[in-house]
Amino acid sequence: MKVYDKQFIGGEWREGRGTAIMENRNPYTGEVIYKYRAASCEDVDDAYKAAVAAQRVWAQTPMLEKQGLIFNLLNVIRSKSEDIYACLREEGGSAKGKCDMEFFVIQEIVNIAANFPLMMEGKTLPSCMPGKENFTFRMPKGVIGVIAPWNVPIVLAWRSVLPAVATGNGVVLKPASDTPGSGMLIGEIFEEAGFPKGLVNVVAGKGSEIGDHFVLHPTPALISFTGSTDIGKQVGSKAGSMIKDVSLELGGNNVMIVLKDADIEKAAEKAAFGAHFHQSQICMRLNRIIIVKERYEEFCKAYVEAVKRLPVGDPSDPNVFIGPIINQSQVKNIEGLLEGSIKAGAKVILQGKTEGNVIHPWVLRDVTNDMPSAANEVFGPISSLIKAEDEEDALAIANDTEFGLSGSVFTEDVYHGMEVARRIESGMTHVNDQSINDENHVMFGGEKMSGIGRFNFKWVLEKFTTEKWVSVTK
Repeated sequence: MKVYDKQFIGGEWREGRGTAIMENRNPYTGEVIYKYRAASCEDVDDAYKAAVAAQRVWAQTPMLEKQGLIFNLLNVIRSKSEDIYACLREEGGSAKGKCDMEFFVIQEIVNIAANFPLMMEGKTLPSCMPGKENFTFRMPKGVIGVIAPWNVPIVLAWRSVLPAVATGNGVVLKPASDTPGSGMLIGEIFEEAGFPKGLVNVVAGKGSEIGDHFVLHPTPALISFTGSTDIGKQVGSKAGSMIKDVSLELGGNNVMIVLKDADIEKAAEKAAFGAHFHQSQICMRLNRIIIVKERYEEFCKAYVEAVKRLPVGDPSDPNVFIGPIINQSQVKNIEGLLEGSIKAGAKVILQGKTEGNVIHPWVLRDVTNDMPSAANEVFGPISSLIKAEDEEDALAIANDTEFGLSGSVFTEDVYHGMEVARRIESGMTHVNDQSINDENHVMFGGEKMSGIGRFNFKWVLEKFTTEKWVSVTK
């Protein structure tokens, strides 16, 4: 992949001023791709300052000019397909299917966001005072700080960065330390598309050095964070102390409920995908599969066979579906949750193994909600199969979690499936499909500890803007 060893601030590529020399490593080979000096708090200050200056001009730019620049992004994205795939594969361990998904989705987000400059509408309202008229205007918030995760590093940054820009805001992006190149690649795309210097800035550095300053800085009006619930709580608390708005997309402990009239083969195939896409490092991945007792044995057998068919190994092999976990720290955490569940009584019906950062899938049956693999979000290929007495018991088990991001229900009675889906306490639930779904014209977001706010289309437009009242007295 291309080397991105500079920060992108004010339209210029410059060396960071932080104390640390950071390494960008390939999670499959363990090799260092490149090193770079981390950003400092002073770099963050400069980035926010540049965003403020650029945003003031950008907010006044004619909407068709904005739209034209947004459409320019498509040509740049397509011209950089090799760089995008290499970045996702080499620093993120993404297999071909995952790379395909990110490459497709960022283009779809462009097509949706190109409409945003034309959607900044207001209203004319009557007044109870004679000779007075009221107007509301939709306005950009100003500057938005975006903190991106490592698991889907381009899409989950892009879905905030581009809508923020398209609604008239400036942006400072902080990519994850494990995938800094993805953030710099986004900066490069905006640069080559011809956007004003300083409108989009990217600072990569240690969270311990710049994380708090990034959130507490007086400039950003909103912090958009995607990541773990624990860190999201800290971001929300710190932003709240500054009366900043937040958009938080956090962890999940997602379920599939398999009812007694379900198509078991179809449910097993979908579940295998939903539990293992990108080696299970997806916030929407199926963490728990709850099956009513009448179909439990049948599902366990079908599911194991479906999982066995998933190729594991080198993400550069186009046939591989499950590649490496992002780093050894994550591997150890996954192994700890696995061991804890087995000690608690879960039975292994498909035994995996660990090779470097690659974990071959494990399937556990007779799991209960209090076991570590079911009680926690597992960012690795461990499946927890839970037996339910009936539909009501399945719903109780499904909702017995602090999370509420995504989920699914399998049944041949589609209308009943919709009723069950509405009773699952999650922001998104899919009938006769797995939990990893995202369409850019439909809202995306969770309930409970899975986040605050909604992404996509009009929902993100409303989140990244504010309304202003102007009255006129004649």
